[in-house]
Amino acid sequence: METYPYLKGPFEPSFESLYGFECPEWFRDAKFGIWSHWGAQSVPMYGDWYARNMYIEGSEQYRYHLRHYGHPSVFGYKDLVQLWKTENFDPDALMDLYVKAGARYFFAQTAHHDNFFNYGSKLQPFNSVNYGPHRDIVGEWRAACLKRGLKFGISEHLGASFEWLNTNKGCDKTGPYAGVPYDGSDKRYVQLYLDNAEYLDLTKPRRHYTLDKRWPPRWYECVKEMVDLFRPDMLYSDGAVPFYAKGASVDDPTYEPGLKMVAHLYNGSALENGGINRCVYMQKDSRPEFYRIGILDKERSLEDEIKPLPWQTDTCLGNWFYDVRAEYKNHRQVIGLLVDIVSKNGNLLLNVPQRPDGTIDDECRYTLDRLASWIKVCGKGIYGTRPYLVFGEGPTRLGRSAERAAAEQAAKLLLPDANLHPKEPDAAWTAWDIRYTWKASEGKIYAFVMGAASCVTLTRLREAEKVKRVRLLGCGPVPFHVQAGALSAFLPERLPCEMANCLEIQI
Repeated sequence: METYPYLKGPFEPSFESLYGFECPEWFRDAKFGIWSHWGAQSVPMYGDWYARNMYIEGSEQYRYHLRHYGHPSVFGYKDLVQLWKTENFDPDALMDLYVKAGARYFFAQTAHHDNFFNYGSKLQPFNSVNYGPHRDIVGEWRAACLKRGLKFGISEHLGASFEWLNTNKGCDKTGPYAGVPYDGSDKRYVQLYLDNAEYLDLTKPRRHYTLDKRWPPRWYECVKEMVDLFRPDMLYSDGAVPFYAKGASVDDPTYEPGLKMVAHLYNGSALENGGINRCVYMQKDSRPEFYRIGILDKERSLEDEIKPLPWQTDTCLGNWFYDVRAEYKNHRQVIGLLVDIVSKNGNLLLNVPQRPDGTIDDECRYTLDRLASWIKVCGKGIYGTRPYLVFGEGPTRLGRSAERAAAEQAAKLLLPDANLHPKEPDAAWTAWDIRYTWKASEGKIYAFVMGAASCVTLTRLREAEKVKRVRLLGCGPVPFHVQAGALSAFLPERLPCEMANCLEIQI
């Protein structure tokens, strides 16, 4: 029997064959998606990696768990998942809000590193149908998404799970429970906690993808179940193509399950679409030979220039899972990120944190509201556009983010559990900062004026002498003149948007 069975079709599970991937136009046109990075780890409302860090004596989440729920030798993650009730979860109402805010695609999380599945899996009994909410969370999201014509994606984070869950095999070194094993050592719950005690040494850096031979086949059958059950338009792997050893070449056989999953996804789509793949696979290895098989995803990080191939930034308003301590991005930051990313041939995937009951808080709702007002006016310069000859001009640059730099610094210090996610800085946009997009077939260039201005001069507009008219979206025609190859446009005193007002320039 084949270890990694996959649908046969135009794509073979090899880099050479998968280089035949062409990004579907719907993804290039969509530009903006929303993500529900939500699950049982949301219950404490105390941030990301809770299922791992609650078993690390002395960590913030360990202390919170000890004082709020009890000691992890007695009340462990298996008990916490039962508290996830989702009693106010209304996927239809949330999806309406996300569509209004401008989302053209949506991602649901099938399983995080915690190995708890958000649907009625036949392979993992610890899932949201059998425990906690007793609901098929992913299925409900999918129905709400497709009803509104959005593209649907699933994110899987299982590649890291085998070693990530090792902390539940430890015990306290001090205090009243010193030497008492955490509940991860209880063999009755091995399907959730995994048989991984040999990886308990926390002084060693944790590998994102384990090299243990037992895990790749398990990862493959679970992710194949997800793909076959939900038939997503997009599949997101949290990391590089599974499975790999750091520094391995593309010929390394450890990539076999990852590449077969990509071929399975694409061939399934081709089967439904007359031999043409319309699905997108996303992973995070930035080496060209890797991101050519799908879309390069940059977690909390950006590109400095226009990239020849489409790419995506994923980030979140607060922390990945709901965190009462988190400082949120405001709507100005989100709009600035979206415009800058689109000008460089990218898409933005934004996680909106959900409380354990399924609702979002007033801060998130307000940001989505302001985003909806802006997209209603300026969306024409976002959707269906392509990068202009230059991405923009002006002194302000959004590139490699502070968040990513902090995470990398933590890794260098061998602090794999630091989970540092400082707030991204709010760019101080000026009136000289411009970001361009265009629709070549319509002869229209869009210039986003990132700061407040009464007069704006565009110095990098290659077709300035050919300009017929200039409109301010949400307002109407504005006076302009061209001199020495630069176009100056005069804006009204009252601008339609708080920031990133958009000029439509007809050539």
